[in-house]
Amino acid sequence: MASTRFIVRAMFCVGLIASGWLVFGAEAVDLTVTHYARSIQPGEVVVLEVQSSHQPVSIYAVAFGRGVRFFSSEMDETWRGLIGVDLETAPGDYPVEIRATIDNGEIIQEVYTLQVVRKDFPTRHLKVNPNFVNPPEEVIERITREAQTVADVFEKSSHVRYWSGEFRAPVPGNSTSGFGRRSVYNGEPRSPHSGTDFRAGSGTPVKAPNIARVVLTGELYFSGNVVILDHGWGLYSYFAHLSSIDVTEGEMVVTGQVVGKVGATGRVTGPHLHWTARLNGARVDPVSLMTLLKN
Repeated sequence: MASTRFIVRAMFCVGLIASGWLVFGAEAVDLTVTHYARSIQPGEVVVLEVQSSHQPVSIYAVAFGRGVRFFSSEMDETWRGLIGVDLETAPGDYPVEIRATIDNGEIIQEVYTLQVVRKDFPTRHLKVNPNFVNPPEEVIERITREAQTVADVFEKSSHVRYWSGEFRAPVPGNSTSGFGRRSVYNGEPRSPHSGTDFRAGSGTPVKAPNIARVVLTGELYFSGNVVILDHGWGLYSYFAHLSSIDVTEGEMVVTGQVVGKVGATGRVTGPHLHWTARLNGARVDPVSLMTLLKN
């Protein structure tokens, strides 16, 4: 698992009143910035960690044009934020602009660089109902409307962090289709696979991987029966091809709660669970979430 350490130093003035005199001194503030990830490649989640020699009041960052919120643990003084590297991010160096507010009101701003390296995804060839490759004219408006509805959900970032601790697998089976794999349906190339498929029989309970609010349920043309969970702070889980839906929009769910059952609705070749994860708009591999976020 990749890891990098970066230390920056800033100075702030401390005012003290002694015997009627206002005395100013200079004291160093050290920020230690590190990250860990499976790799810095398209589709990966990166955990950025910041430590300060003076306890910050808050930390905020901007990465890949999106805001990154940080939280601190009661167990240590490390602040952590999640960064998503989108599926189609080009290789190169990307700045992470960090803004730390220290307890005396001083603000430290620094830049930390993430180097994204190339990743080649394999291609899969599938045979499906021709109507799911070249849909009839009468459903085009529906498909467009549904795509916009889902896009609008992912564009929002709630101010509350619901998730806590580890992300658990929603079904017992292993993943069967790699994230990012290019899809060719009936000989025609289509967009890359933005989620991960898990092997599971029809009717297998699908459980919430972490605490969340249900923000969308329903039947979509390509994805069949779906449930979208908002874990907070721009992190979403999208479950597709369900045979049934067991939650309602607006409902809060806890880790391990059943939200639906595995099925074969929509554009599929057989029963399985499709799990898409979005992090501040970035399409990321849900397995990366499970690997990095542990108790």
